[in-house]
Amino acid sequence: MYGWLWRSLPGRPGVRTAWMLLLLLLAAAVLWFGVFPWLQLHVPVDGSSING
Repeated sequence: MYGWLWRSLPGRPGVRTAWMLLLLLLAAAVLWFGVFPWLQLHVPVDGSSING
């Protein structure tokens, strides 16, 4: 998958690296601000299963 993505991106290796970092940050932001808050509402997680 990463090879396909690397070959699909335009530009020289420096530009491709910048695009990959931008895509990584975008994916992390979507997970952090969109998926994880939605998941927290729909998946019950309590502290009883964590033994400290």
